[in-house]
Amino acid sequence: MMDDVKNYDLVVIGGGPAGITAATVASTFGKSVALVDCNQDIGGAGINTGTVPSKTLRETALALSGFKSRNLYGVDLSLRREVTVADFLHHEEHIKDAFHSSITQRLQVLKATIYCGVCAFLDGHTVHVSLCSEAGGKDPSAPGGEIHLRGEKILIATGSSPVRPDIFPFGHGEIYDSDTILNLDRIPKSLVVVGAGVIGAEYGCTFRALGADVHILDGRDVLLPFLDAEVSQALAGAFERSGIVFHWKEKVQKCIPQESGGVRLELSSGATLSGDAVLVAAGRQSNTANLGLEKAGVKTGERGIIPVNEHFQTNIGNIYAAGDVIGFPALASTSAEQARRAAHHAFGLSGSAIFPLLPNGIYTIPEVSMVGETEESLKKKGVAYIVGRANYRDNARGRIIGDQDGFLKLLFRQNDQKLLGVHIMGELATEVVHIGLVAMMCNASANLFADACLNVPTLGMLYKTATLNALQSVPPPEKHA
Repeated sequence: MMDDVKNYDLVVIGGGPAGITAATVASTFGKSVALVDCNQDIGGAGINTGTVPSKTLRETALALSGFKSRNLYGVDLSLRREVTVADFLHHEEHIKDAFHSSITQRLQVLKATIYCGVCAFLDGHTVHVSLCSEAGGKDPSAPGGEIHLRGEKILIATGSSPVRPDIFPFGHGEIYDSDTILNLDRIPKSLVVVGAGVIGAEYGCTFRALGADVHILDGRDVLLPFLDAEVSQALAGAFERSGIVFHWKEKVQKCIPQESGGVRLELSSGATLSGDAVLVAAGRQSNTANLGLEKAGVKTGERGIIPVNEHFQTNIGNIYAAGDVIGFPALASTSAEQARRAAHHAFGLSGSAIFPLLPNGIYTIPEVSMVGETEESLKKKGVAYIVGRANYRDNARGRIIGDQDGFLKLLFRQNDQKLLGVHIMGELATEVVHIGLVAMMCNASANLFADACLNVPTLGMLYKTATLNALQSVPPPEKHA
């Protein structure tokens, strides 16, 4: 074993939202922290390939395609020229650079040590790092060297990568996954999306807003089945009205690049489907294959997912895991929160209460967001409930925005009107959901929104409208003689 071993209170493997958060929390409380990432620009998929780039593309597409001005009389901001993905991601490069600089500076101020390298376990407390260089240009040893790090606690936050089924020849220039789709040199005239999960749905409607003909195929027959069924159906309807074509209960049997350009897919039904480009969104797998987890005794499940308990501990007590590496919901927001809680538990820090409420935000067009129970989950649990709805088109701000399809749906427990679930489809849904989230964290009932005076015109007013709608179904109290 090497003599060069550096000791830390916490060793974090992975520099995405989860790893950065854990390192920040532990460093803030005076713990010595080492963070190891194989990318010189830390930030993980959240900043480098996923959340920030894809949402920047979406937002820029909405602005430059004229989608947001679709209902402004006499205004046409639609694109009049051929554009490339690079045109749309010009702003994204500035955003990424700002994030990289901010994160690195923050960790340096907190005296966390950042190593650029590839990591593997030697035992339950020690990892071997094959170094590239240390972020910030300060090499702890020469690039290409190696070092051992020993941590009292270790957090695995290595994220995930797209699954690449063998049937797709990914070396071909017109077949992409979620890590490579932004390398397109042009906006395709037609795009086939294989997989109707979150990534496929988000990219599908973004490229539709950019004018591409979009086809989405999936072996299931429901869009985003974890959503409340009413919201899932409404979102599928909005997709179809935008021009997206679904091919349900279909699987790709063959993927054949064409010499003249484009790709032809042969489907399980016997039908064929062609497109200028194909995006394969067939799920993701945890980045655990090369970590040497067996040497630490850490167990993994299907697709490399690491099982954890409510404190985000693995089966080995001093080793934690958070973020995409532990599976659903695999969002930047939930990953950071999981890591925060893991760090608090690992060092017995205050403020480590576990709140089971984690909002889910999906950046489709229109946006969808939710927190808490669905109608289906309440029925399964046998909980009696009442429903309140409010439409964007009946809301002053919603009318100004021009959103005809958006709505807010609230689920209250019937006997005491406690708020149990919030579901939104429409403009700014991922922002508006937080009002309901905070109310639920405070165990609020319908009275909170019924009695609140809210600004007009705002989308927040949807909560009052939906609550009053729900209370109409509550029978009045019995009068006693």
